[in-house]
Amino acid sequence: MALGGSGPQRGTAAAAAANLRRRKTGGAGGAAGGAGGTMLQFYTDDSPGLKISPNVVLVMSIGFIAFVAILHVMGKLYFVRREG
Repeated sequence: MALGGSGPQRGTAAAAAANLRRRKTGGAGGAAGGAGGTMLQFYTDDSPGLKISPNVVLVMSIGFIAFVAILHVMGKLYFVRREG
């Protein structure tokens, strides 16, 4: 297919066949390369991003839950005092 738009129009049977051919030929090369593009890349030392241990994630999530619960209690107490 050329970049000038000479390929089949979207929604036609020819376009669907071209997409199917492209998926069959393009997908096999990437899967044979090993763990590239899978969930395993998030657990390697080479993955980009912030490195946080599971314990830190657990403590932060429990702290967030406690913070939200405290805000709920404070909101209830403030609302009760406001009415009275």
